[in-house]
Amino acid sequence: MVRIGIIGKTNVGKTTFFNAATLLNAKISNYPFTTKTPNYGRAYVQTLCVCREFKIKDNPKNSTCIEGWRFIPVELIDLPGLIEGAYAGKGLGNQFLKVAMSSDVLLHVIDASGSIDEEGKIVEPGRGDPVKDYYQVENELIMWFKRFIEERKKRIEKVMDSRKVDFPEALRFVFSGTGIKLNTILEALKLSDLEDKKFSEWKDEDLKHFSSALRQRARPTLIVANKMDLPTASENYEKLIKEFGERFVVPCSADAELALRKAERAGMVKYIPGEETFKILDEQKLTDKQKKALSYVSNRVFGKWLRTGVQFAINFAVFKLLRMNVVYPVLEEKKLADSHGNVLPDAYLMPPDSTVRDLAEKIHSDLARHFIYAVDVRTNLRLPENYILRDRDVIKIVAARKK
Repeated sequence: MVRIGIIGKTNVGKTTFFNAATLLNAKISNYPFTTKTPNYGRAYVQTLCVCREFKIKDNPKNSTCIEGWRFIPVELIDLPGLIEGAYAGKGLGNQFLKVAMSSDVLLHVIDASGSIDEEGKIVEPGRGDPVKDYYQVENELIMWFKRFIEERKKRIEKVMDSRKVDFPEALRFVFSGTGIKLNTILEALKLSDLEDKKFSEWKDEDLKHFSSALRQRARPTLIVANKMDLPTASENYEKLIKEFGERFVVPCSADAELALRKAERAGMVKYIPGEETFKILDEQKLTDKQKKALSYVSNRVFGKWLRTGVQFAINFAVFKLLRMNVVYPVLEEKKLADSHGNVLPDAYLMPPDSTVRDLAEKIHSDLARHFIYAVDVRTNLRLPENYILRDRDVIKIVAARKK
């Protein structure tokens, strides 16, 4: 399952984002370090289901389909807030960084309203600096990589000598367990202009440049500009766009999303996560306070930013940053069903360049072991095991029967 880590300083709204996406009751308060241990939950990435294309009614097993939108589960982790010096163990830094590095992609939540100071304490909106907050957290991540390599310098050199391998291969070996691949290390070396410089000759500045490049390549990150419903946020959002580019900053109101999810669960509104509207089902049943809250969401969030941004951020992280493809395996190609008659039962998130054999392996190791070929259900063409999967493929895998 794809793992998404939520990072940021304390009091930026990470836990509210987490609760809005998962509807779990992680504790929320305005005290620094409310989240003392990581919260793990299940969120969903949203994509247009192929049931619309085939004009059939599906009954998914490993995911959910709501009005033609397929929601596929991902793991969401709400991490303790970072402060300066976290990389050296200050606050809850060691725990934070260890879990952050085990995530596939990161959502860096920032208080766009500027309502926190450098230590993460609540202040008057507009007094904080979201751009500075971003770099403070980012520096902790870079320094974690730097310290990790520094503490293992002798081990890296020993691996290079005993295994007769170069620095990139030795570093990959030392980083085993973090998911960092050799190509990522090579890209970081090139980006930091250290391809031709011996590791033994690196200076402190070289290591920092490499650590910065490795952090960029190792864990793709999306900036989530939270609290966009507050009047002080628009100006700061423009600063974030100017600094980081529109493509990597998503406006968000986690409070609004959480309110809508709760209202939908209570039967007050009709709302599908990610949509640009919601519908009040029976206004007469609402209290004045509830009417005022929903009006606020409609005017201050949907009226200005089109959406709350929570589902959009998750979708962007999975499909744009990780470039995942959604693939639908079936057993009965004519009925698009499994052996129990479930129509379009499963939807799998597959990394780019995945093959049909990779899909078979993900479904079950025995299926991959006895794999013969696959069939593209749309064209009925036989596919070899090295066929590269595409988004929205509907695939039947043919395997030999076990004796």
